[in-house]
Amino acid sequence: MWPRRSFSRSLQYFSKRVLRLNATPHAVAAGVAAGVFASFFPVGSHFAIAAFVCWLTAGNMVAGGLGTFVFGNPLTFPLVVGASWETGKIMLSNHVQSHGSPAHLSEMLQTLSISQLWEPVLKPMLFGAVPLGLIFGLLFYGITRYGMTAFREQRRKRLADKGSRPLQTEDIALSPPLPARHRRSGG
Repeated sequence: MWPRRSFSRSLQYFSKRVLRLNATPHAVAAGVAAGVFASFFPVGSHFAIAAFVCWLTAGNMVAGGLGTFVFGNPLTFPLVVGASWETGKIMLSNHVQSHGSPAHLSEMLQTLSISQLWEPVLKPMLFGAVPLGLIFGLLFYGITRYGMTAFREQRRKRLADKGSRPLQTEDIALSPPLPARHRRSGG
């Protein structure tokens, strides 16, 4: 679980993977936003929700899968679950019924009783996940779209500058040989 080198290096790798995807800036940004949105829902449904939202918004599925790791990683997961649950409890404060003494969550998880988990845990998490997922999804859409556009513009300029300067001997030495069909025939 702990990165081999550092968290900043892992974050750099993740961002480079997203920026180098071969899709439009909208598709990549929509995919990342879909993954971030899906990360706020209960465990086990992240990829399915991200894939569905990618399909709805014409997002990139790979970016959606990578986007689920933004908030669906082991470090941020307890915060996301707690925030979704608390937001849902606030949203449902008038609708949540008190059933006497609360049951212990560990007992409910051991017996895996969905009917017991629905009212106190799952329902508030589902209701709280929607607004938080929308807010953070839209935020990451803007960040990713801006980053993709800036990265591609910078790359275009770098390639244009490289193409406008005269060839150097190190450029020729480092370039791979052309396939036989592209070589000029002597004559």
